[in-house]
Parts: sequence; C-alpha cells; structure tokens
Amino acid sequence: MASILVIEDNSDIQEILRTLLTEEHEVIQAFSGTEGIMRFDQGGIDLVLLDIMLPGKNGDQVLKAIREQSQTPVIMLTALSDKKLISQYLLDGANDYIVKPFDLDEVFARVTVQLRQSAEKQPMEIGKTENLPQNLKNIQFDAESFEIKNSQETIRLAKKECLILQTLLKHPKKIFTKEELYELVWEDSYLPGDNTLNTHLSNLRKKLNHLDPNQEYIETIWGVGVRLKGDKQ
Repeated sequence: MASILVIEDNSDIQEILRTLLTEEHEVIQAFSGTEGIMRFDQGGIDLVLLDIMLPGKNGDQVLKAIREQSQTPVIMLTALSDKKLISQYLLDGANDYIVKPFDLDEVFARVTVQLRQSAEKQPMEIGKTENLPQNLKNIQFDAESFEIKNSQETIRLAKKECLILQTLLKHPKKIFTKEELYELVWEDSYLPGDNTLNTHLSNLRKKLNHLDPNQEYIETIWGVGVRLKGDKQ
C-alpha cells in the first residue's frame, strides 16, 4: 500500500480522488500549497497529486520545494490547456500531468504507472529486508513498512531516508563519503554542491532524535563522510 498525498483545494475533487484511491492506497489530503509542503516534509509519501492553482503557495512553488529534497513522483492536476506551461512543469520535475475534468480510470492508471516506475528504480540489493525489523539501540526499524518507532510512537520515513538507514545498517563500521552514499541510494552520479543527500540525512537525523533525544545514531566524520554511530543493538 502506497501513501499518496493529494494537494488540491477543491473539496469535491479531493473526495473523488480519495474514493478512487483509498481502497488500495493510503490517501493524505492537503487543501493548500503550504499545508501540502508541511505534510510532505513529515515523510513517508510515495506519490503526490498536485493541483497547479492553489491558495498559499501555488503548484510550481510546491513542486520546487519537493524537488529540493526528493524525487518522489509528482503528477500535476490542471484545468489549463496551455501546452507550454504544462511542458515547463515537466521540465521543472513533474513526472506526469492530468487535465481536468479527468477520467477516473486514467487517473488510476497514471498513478499505478508512476508507483511502479518508482519502485523499479529502488536499489534492490540495499532494500533486502531478511534481517529486519532491527533494533538501533532504543529504536526499532522496519524497512518493509518504512517505519521507525519506540515504545510510544511510530514515524514514517521517506523512501530515500529508509534506504540511507538500510545502507548504514548493512555496513555498520564503514564510513561513507557523500559520493558513495548518494550513488548507492539514488543510483546516479553525485554532483558537487548537490544538497539532496544532506537534506535527507538532516530529516532522518531529526526523526531519529525525536524518538530518542539522548542518542546520536548517524555520526559525521568531518572531512570524510558519515557512518552508523556505535553498536546498532
């Protein structure tokens, strides 16, 4: 089951999409661009359906905020027929678009295709979960559900955050350079100055710290890289 964030200010359209998708997926609703960004930043989102015309931050601002930290699939929802504008959204990082009024079968098909393509891009070796859930000191990590939890609370991880943590667990004594960790998790070449990895590491650290404020789980070795800190058990 995927978690789909629908950012749309029209309550009728929200209800139509929720009804369509909720049988097979978890649907999270946001009714403004600002609310959408806040919800996305909490992590655990597998796909975003994003309206272009929104109160607060508009669709292109939300798309930019998402792309600054994640390659989560984004499908734009638009009542506009301006092909140049739609093309610009695709160039800015949107994966697909749907024109309103939309056909429900088409929406479901496009969502399914994007989720499948996203899953196929995930590094398979890193994602093996034979020995999971695992305990990291006072936190339990379940890679299959993208969750970390203590005795009182559960937090969802974004896919890349989950893969970063899995990679560090797989090699608990290894110090990973930014280049190594990025290329393993994103399966792409690292570009100097790219802040994507730092953003995901920061978000992951915040979530771990929220569950266990007295422990440091990811250690920075200055001038070298990062590694899992101490014993994982």
